[in-house]
Amino acid sequence: MAVAAAAYAGKYSIRAWQAFKARPPTARMQKFYEGGFQPAMTRREAAMILGLGENAPSEKVKEAHRRVMVANHPDAGGSHYLASKINEAKDSMLTRTKGSNSAF
Repeated sequence: MAVAAAAYAGKYSIRAWQAFKARPPTARMQKFYEGGFQPAMTRREAAMILGLGENAPSEKVKEAHRRVMVANHPDAGGSHYLASKINEAKDSMLTRTKGSNSAF
């Protein structure tokens, strides 16, 4: 009786494992961008740094900037270089005219 129960449990386990392996893959984590920074900050790169879309409203940009800066602030052990890139990304996203350094 015990041998039959062990065989049945083994058969069930093998079938469950095969069903688990056959299921379609699901995205569990976002893939990180594997490149470096571009020489001139583009709107696309700024959006990637802040984790937003390229046409995000200014309120979302400010919220995302705050969230990313809290995690990477130099006073909390973050990098000065990354903090400057995050600030540059915020400035790039908040300026609406391309090629202009003025917010007006």
